[in-house]
Parts: sequence; structure tokens; C-alpha cells
Amino acid sequence: MTELNIIVCVKQIPDPEAPLSDVSIDADNMEVVVDAPQVISPFDENALEAAIQLSEEHDGKITVLSMGKKLSDSVLRKALAAGADELVLLEDSGFDKLDSHSTAAVLAAAIKKIGAFDLVLTGRQAGDWDSGQVGLILGEMLDLPCISLAREIKAEDGSVVVKKTTPEGYERVKATLPALITVSNEVGELRYISRTRMLKMMRGGNIPSWDADEIGIAGDAIETMKIVSLATPPDMTRDCQYLEGAPDEQAAALAEVFLSLR
Repeated sequence: MTELNIIVCVKQIPDPEAPLSDVSIDADNMEVVVDAPQVISPFDENALEAAIQLSEEHDGKITVLSMGKKLSDSVLRKALAAGADELVLLEDSGFDKLDSHSTAAVLAAAIKKIGAFDLVLTGRQAGDWDSGQVGLILGEMLDLPCISLAREIKAEDGSVVVKKTTPEGYERVKATLPALITVSNEVGELRYISRTRMLKMMRGGNIPSWDADEIGIAGDAIETMKIVSLATPPDMTRDCQYLEGAPDEQAAALAEVFLSLR
């Protein structure tokens, strides 16, 4: 197969491994406040790893897209250090807290600006809001065949063969290229990046940044996410009871407890 051009969409989020003490809710402003370092969403790192594996097999090119209001150059250069060939930042004050449809619209406009490609890869869902919608909406906007929850991806003869995760195991699905695939964590974690390579990428050249005008998307074409309510989870209480007696007596007592909770 000839060279495979892959676009990977990644999202910058607060570290989901941050302790709960670093997370608070601002109910008045409908915001989650996280005092944690920014990272690439772990599911998007899975997508990047899948792209690198395909690129190694087919001598391809990987372009990484990341969208937001204020992106961290140092955080996203990790994609280059891991093996991506190009990183493009989509930065604009209007790209803040967009809903899934609008996020997909911005990414679609940027991909159309890039031009020719064979595969678009996204994570199965974001590591912050976990909506799992952007990838497939993006595929529809680009009029591409879409496969979700990929655990293994193989490209062959103008098509892609995917092992798609299901509750019972997996399905094998085939689609013609170009196509869009959302990648699940079964693909594997992003490979280890040496400190030397990471520091070298930090000293690299400027990263291109496109705003709304440069990708040709109007402000009235995108909308912010509307949060109806936001609150911390309720405190969970536990009531532990020891049931004594013979097994049949314990069973009867347990049934009474369940009936009392209905």
C-alpha cells in the first residue's frame, strides 16, 4: 500500500488522574475548577499510538489537530515527540467550551483546509466530559464511513479492517478509504518518549496556529455547550448489617432487607 496520510484529533484537558482534592465545582458559574496540569486526553493518546503503528507499517504521514481557546504548546508537542510529523493548533476565543456538534464543525473545517487524507482518528471519547460524540459527528460532516471503538486497525488495498470492541468481544469491520475511526484503549497506551527526545521537540520551531477566519468557519456556525445544572455527587452512606442464623434464615433475612429498600 502507498503512503498513508493520517489526521489525529487530540484534546488538551486537565489531568484526569488528578486527586479529588484538586477538583471543585463553581455552581454559580456552572464550571468545574481543576487545579491540575494540562495533558493530552488519554483516549486521544490511544488514537495517536494507533496512527504511529499504521505509519510505521505503511510509511505514512501523521498530522495532529488540537482545538481550544488557549492551548499549551509544550503539552501538545508531546505528539511530535511520540512520532507525529506535523502539529496544527486551532486557537480562537470562540473555540471555548463548544458543544460536540460545534467542535466537530471546527475540526471538519480544519481538515478540509488540510486537504487530502486517508484516515481520521479520534479517541473513543474525551477524558473530561466523556461525551463520545465528536468523532462520529465529524465523520458525518466529512461524509466518511465511520467505525467506532477500534481495538486494532489494519490498512490494506485501499481499505481499512478494524476489530471493533463490543460487549461480547469484538466484530471485524471493513471500510473503504478515506474513513474515520474512533479508537478505544485496547489499542494500547502511547509509547514511551525519552526525556532527550521530548526536550529536543520543546526547542523545535514554531507550531502553526489557525483561527476561525483562517479555516473559514463563521461565529454563528458554532455554539457553546449549555449546562443545565452542575453539582458535586451526593455523599454516599453505607449501612452494614450482619445476618446471623442458619443459611435458610440468613436468606430470609436478606430477602426482607431487599424488600424494605424497594
